[in-house]
Amino acid sequence: FLDEMMRLNGRGLEGVGCQCGEVSPQFRCRDCFGIQMFCHACTLRNHTYLPFHRIEMWNGSFFERITLKSLGVRVQLGHNPGEKCYNPITSAGDDFVVIGIDGVHEIALDFCGCASAQVRYKQLLRVRWYPSTVSEPRTAATFTVLQHFHLLSFESKVSAYEFYHSLARCTDNSGLLKIRDRYASFMRMVRQWRNIKQLGRAGRGHDPAGVDATCEGELAVLCPACPQPGKNLPPDWEKEPLFIRWKYALFVAIDANFRLKRKAVSSDTADPSLNVGWGYFVRDSMYKSYLADHATEKQERSTCVSHNAVNTADTKTSRGLAATGVGAIDCARHDMKLPNGVGDLQKGERYINMDYVVCSALLALAVCMINISYDIACQWHKKLWSRMETMPERLRLPSDTSRIRFFVPKFHIQAHIDKCRTNFSFNWSRYVGRTDGEAPERGWANINRVASSTKEMGPGTRRDTLDDHFGDWNWKKVTALGRTLLKKMVEAVKWAREHSEALAELEKTIQPALIAQWKAEVEAWEEDNSSPNPFESRFALVTQAAVRLELAELEAQDLQAGINVSLHTDISPSGLITSGMDLEDQQARLRSKLADVSLHDTDKQKATLQTQITSLQRRLDAWARVQELYMPVVCQLRHQSSETNARMEELKPQDFKLWLPSQLPIDTPTDQRLAGHEWDLRYAQALDALNDVRSHLRLRSHMYKYKDKNIRGQAGSTRAKKIIDTVESRKQASVLKYRRARNALLFLGSRLEKCGWEMIVRPLLDSDVKPMGDMERQGTGSISWIWLDSRADNSCTENERVQDCECVRLEWCKARARAHRWSEEVELLLEEMRRVIVFLKWQADWWKERETLRMVDSAPTQEGLTAYACRQSALRGSLIASFQNLWSGVPALVFDGVMESREADAPTID
Repeated sequence: FLDEMMRLNGRGLEGVGCQCGEVSPQFRCRDCFGIQMFCHACTLRNHTYLPFHRIEMWNGSFFERITLKSLGVRVQLGHNPGEKCYNPITSAGDDFVVIGIDGVHEIALDFCGCASAQVRYKQLLRVRWYPSTVSEPRTAATFTVLQHFHLLSFESKVSAYEFYHSLARCTDNSGLLKIRDRYASFMRMVRQWRNIKQLGRAGRGHDPAGVDATCEGELAVLCPACPQPGKNLPPDWEKEPLFIRWKYALFVAIDANFRLKRKAVSSDTADPSLNVGWGYFVRDSMYKSYLADHATEKQERSTCVSHNAVNTADTKTSRGLAATGVGAIDCARHDMKLPNGVGDLQKGERYINMDYVVCSALLALAVCMINISYDIACQWHKKLWSRMETMPERLRLPSDTSRIRFFVPKFHIQAHIDKCRTNFSFNWSRYVGRTDGEAPERGWANINRVASSTKEMGPGTRRDTLDDHFGDWNWKKVTALGRTLLKKMVEAVKWAREHSEALAELEKTIQPALIAQWKAEVEAWEEDNSSPNPFESRFALVTQAAVRLELAELEAQDLQAGINVSLHTDISPSGLITSGMDLEDQQARLRSKLADVSLHDTDKQKATLQTQITSLQRRLDAWARVQELYMPVVCQLRHQSSETNARMEELKPQDFKLWLPSQLPIDTPTDQRLAGHEWDLRYAQALDALNDVRSHLRLRSHMYKYKDKNIRGQAGSTRAKKIIDTVESRKQASVLKYRRARNALLFLGSRLEKCGWEMIVRPLLDSDVKPMGDMERQGTGSISWIWLDSRADNSCTENERVQDCECVRLEWCKARARAHRWSEEVELLLEEMRRVIVFLKWQADWWKERETLRMVDSAPTQEGLTAYACRQSALRGSLIASFQNLWSGVPALVFDGVMESREADAPTID
């Protein structure tokens, strides 16, 4: 291969002359097929139609680059190639530059000066060259190179700067030739190209009112699967009962992206937008006017977890930035940006920004049933309607006819408090299917790759560029709907069947009366969220602090009654056990610190650790002296274990044996009162530790998500990793505390004859210590028992504990919710498939109407308008045929999978 490639550096074929008979041809073309040599005359004749081919000339030793311009090739506009123009007008300075797919070309160009000639920019456009200006153009780019860059920027996110300079290197990669710098002209042509393509695809060229009559959001690519009144919804859909109308609700998701910054360069005056609100960004002038009127409003702080997006919105740094990011609203089920659903942020994720963007997007859709997903929805929705009164009147949503529900996305909800995780969960709310609400995150993953180039742009260029990328993302989603909806349907049918069967199996073990009662409670909450939430535990949490308080109050009552069982003036029996368990925790923490000791600790670190060791030993000694008053038997046990002698050799308080009642040998007599106190405290300690494990798992998931989304650079990543490691170590400490508490309960339970507690305080394996997982986010897989609230009222009988204990009720509620969500997903997907077909049919007819909507005097222009409309209409017809073919087996799949037991006909998609 190397030899063959080296051979091509020479003339290749020996003794072969030009096709015209010339025996010593000097030229060959790098872009024509083959390596045949040609003479000067044949080279010119062959490239009359190919003015951008690269010619090489044999100089006797090697091939050197030579241009067609230097060989005498001239390009004549306004006539067919080969035709003579009687009044050619040479371009200014006879120096015209064309940016092509294989380089930057200097050509000899003549414009037509005949009486019937068109203006110069039209002559260029009619040979598929885009002019850089309309007056005296000296530069143009071929339609091919503009289209190539357009698609390449979507797929690889290459910047115009990188692309142009790669073309310059194609022209000359040695750096010896001076390549004309037409980067600024190329940027201008690319931007206009994007805008004209958007206008054409939106049908603006077919509207007699022209481009200036374009409405806000009209250039956006609409989602065919979302409800579009007048396009894909049935007549009188608003009058349908709720159990049918829910399928016509709009699902939207709100989020902010702080990667899409923009530096404070240029201005709207110097760099205005070409789209001016016609695409995905809101109209900037009105948006900024609204923000200026509300600039003094303070951001309300979150009452949920410490949301940085909310609590630091007014303090987020914006030095050197004109925009700290963008806020956006997507359709939550199909991951597409909504028209007028994107706006710049100035100081973080403030409500005034997000409210304006949301209202701008929702108003155009005219759908009265809306499900909104937002990672801070629990806080954002509280005063939404009161804030709506301060919005411009044209953007106010009708509160009397709108039915809006608020949710937190499934991944983000794990970082919220317990109340939010039930009240704002997609999993437990009816009529939402298996929507996850995380649509914007998928879109950000695609658009973030252009952040490095768009942050350097002026305001108008950046908005137009992002608008174009959002449009391409939407179009790719539209063309992929056939595969994505089919894939979702196959999965939904499978899980709907499995969860329905699982619910039926669970209900076989529960009394029908209980099921009827629980069902009524769930339906009441689904109908009115002010009713008691069935997904929350009905029993108060048993905590270690509460048990300590209860024991202290009982001892106070005994003293008041004249009963004093304390053998020490300062420490009561319960205080002894409480202090012993605290010392046990301190020993565990010291062991952890000693395990992390480095070989190269500083003197200060060593001194701090030694002080902690000494301090703990003193507390242990003091506690042990009091313990001997209440438990004399420990004196003999300590003597037998020779702990005193071992302590004299080396101070190891972390290994000091406490000899609490749960640690005594089985044949050692035990004070039942002390054992009872420890039982109560250990039981609460186990529940406390388990709750800590859950909290640390949630916090760790939140920290990983925050790190991936917001942290960049080695320093920030290192700090975030350190915090995550700290959370992990605390989680492991809680796991060990739980296991210590359970081991103590095992011993005390046999002595005190306790029963039933093993159902609640189960063995905690390493495999059980995992986040909520796929069961909560996807409805698949298995959930660890630590997330199932299994506390029951201790007054229940054994039969009641099986039938009416909290864990069974909660698990039934969740199993029912999972089965219903998957069944709803199947119904929702069927409706979305129907809407897609109906929308595409409407759009095909819409383009058909535009074939003759605008009539012009020029027959070629009229033919072009008609042809474009016909092609767009045919494209929609092809999509319809493709989707219907893909979905042809869906009715049978749904009928066999989830409807075989129902008295219903198989669904159809037409």
